[in-house]
Amino acid sequence: MKPLTIAIDGFSSTGKSTLAKQLAKEYGYVYVDTGAMYRAVTFFAMQKGYVSTSHLDTDALIKELDQIDLHFQFNANLGFAEMYLNGVCVEQEIRSMAVSNLVSKIAEISAVRSLLVKQQKRMGVNKGIVMDGRDIGTVVFPDADVKLFMTASAETRAQRRFDELQAKGELVSFEEILQNVQERDYIDTHRDDSPLVIAEDAIEIDNSYLTREEQLAVVIELIKEKLAE
Repeated sequence: MKPLTIAIDGFSSTGKSTLAKQLAKEYGYVYVDTGAMYRAVTFFAMQKGYVSTSHLDTDALIKELDQIDLHFQFNANLGFAEMYLNGVCVEQEIRSMAVSNLVSKIAEISAVRSLLVKQQKRMGVNKGIVMDGRDIGTVVFPDADVKLFMTASAETRAQRRFDELQAKGELVSFEEILQNVQERDYIDTHRDDSPLVIAEDAIEIDNSYLTREEQLAVVIELIKEKLAE
């Protein structure tokens, strides 16, 4: 099979990263978690005091974008690449609820999106890549060989996120997470720059009632059908 570009978009907590990792392993492709890149920039802005729940200094962040070095480094013990910010692994920090509450604010900033999209496009020049995010099939790789759009009910997604954070020992409430999911959905679909939309040629998958294994099997079959067209 020729090397493919597989673009996975969708709402928060729909298991995009899980599916992308599975597909990358299945086909021997490079996996890129673009959400981690936006989360890392958000974490940088938090450290600098440029963003909080009640404050956003866009100009100050834009002035320091050239001070942000992002790269993925494969962790053989975990079986996937971790996000590094200026030489420091921040994989655990960027998955916190604090970052989740602010990442959509940072992702709205056009200068941030422009910077990260350029990096993402470079990563996919040679194909053989699976990338997930919010605008992969519409902006980053509009000519992707396979485009998937993941969705599930807000309640289902909030429960998944709640279980994940509880397992990590983070003290959060289901109501707080559900509100965060709904707020992020609104911001992601209403921002002026690259809003979350379904690409015309994307395959929409509602995984509310699918296990990870069932979802992978469905998607592999869909990719086979897509390539046979």
